[in-house]
Amino acid sequence: MFSPIELLWALMGLIVTIGATWLEVFVTNAPWAWSDIGIQFYSLGVSFQLGAVLLTSCLGGPNAGTLAQVGYLSLGLLLFQVFGLQVFTQGGGLTYLREPGFGYLLGFIPAAWVCGFLAFQWKPRLENLTLSCLGGLVILHLVGLLYLAGVWLVQAIGNAAVGFPEAVAGFGEMMLDYTVFQLPGQLMVACTVGLVAYLMRQVMFY
Repeated sequence: MFSPIELLWALMGLIVTIGATWLEVFVTNAPWAWSDIGIQFYSLGVSFQLGAVLLTSCLGGPNAGTLAQVGYLSLGLLLFQVFGLQVFTQGGGLTYLREPGFGYLLGFIPAAWVCGFLAFQWKPRLENLTLSCLGGLVILHLVGLLYLAGVWLVQAIGNAAVGFPEAVAGFGEMMLDYTVFQLPGQLMVACTVGLVAYLMRQVMFY
């Protein structure tokens, strides 16, 4: 059973995750260069979605974080399937299960639990909360890569016209797109969430 406070955190986490899906992360150039060339913004190529997942877990705990992501995936699959309402960035519905990147969305669930578990297992210090977020990030990509490998394997077996070298190259390209190119921006987001979670838990006295 979930406590009322966990349900409240889960609801807030669900709402924030949906909203953060559509918000891209930007950074500015170094502050000491602002007087010379002004403030310039650069995209990290990722959204705040991961940040919402990790922050919910760091503040609400593993149950709240997990429940929020179960709700997010359920809405993304069912709302699009029934009403055509898009929650994921590239559509939704049950056919989304065949998408190579779905494993990374699926990875939100164990990532939220691991992050929340570690965040409340250790003392709420900055380094501990940051490590909790990084632990969640590692789990996310492990699940995503396993799902990616499964999709690649099914496609390779099901398509007799694709030779083995081309199939291997295809998997490498997908791994670059979904993991390698995403990691730098996501690492910055995870570290930032660790700082924000630390400050918020100091304010909320827990």
